[in-house]
Amino acid sequence: MARQTRRVIVDHDSNGKAIVTADGPTPNVKLRQATGITSTQLWTTDQAQPDLSSTEDMSLREFGVAPPPGGNILRIVDFPPVSEMANVDNAAMLKEMGLNADSHGGAASRSAFMHRTKSIDYAIVLEGEIDMLMDDSEVHLKAGDVLIQKATNHAWVNNSKANCRIAFVLIDAQAPSAWKKTPGH
Repeated sequence: MARQTRRVIVDHDSNGKAIVTADGPTPNVKLRQATGITSTQLWTTDQAQPDLSSTEDMSLREFGVAPPPGGNILRIVDFPPVSEMANVDNAAMLKEMGLNADSHGGAASRSAFMHRTKSIDYAIVLEGEIDMLMDDSEVHLKAGDVLIQKATNHAWVNNSKANCRIAFVLIDAQAPSAWKKTPGH
């Protein structure tokens, strides 16, 4: 089970002074029933230079995996061990994540979790360890490791016996030229 994430938002008051406008558990948490993976959406913007005069809590939006066009997402994801993910329905999982069956670019898939997004992603492993599978290889990450991913085909697989918690920043980007080399795209 994912633990709550304390989120503090600092904004401006009507006089332009810095104030705390929110301090408490992040309100938008989604348990992905198909996998047991929990995502906590901390903030989202719709553009690279967002309008900071809005008082809307941007975390309360519906979310899938990819950031909105021109925007970004800050999210924390709790990955349970794969041993706790019995009988994952791949179609249900992809639908729940807002992805479709060819979201891995039409490439042969090493894992049911394989996908890609048109974004640059910064992943900071907060606790635990995890393997990130790529098309033909994988990388093992531990707490404190940082991964920078440029719209690559990948899957997160927690082969350990404990939860793995990762903070992600996803920033919408142009599709890389490498996508043109992928069948079906």
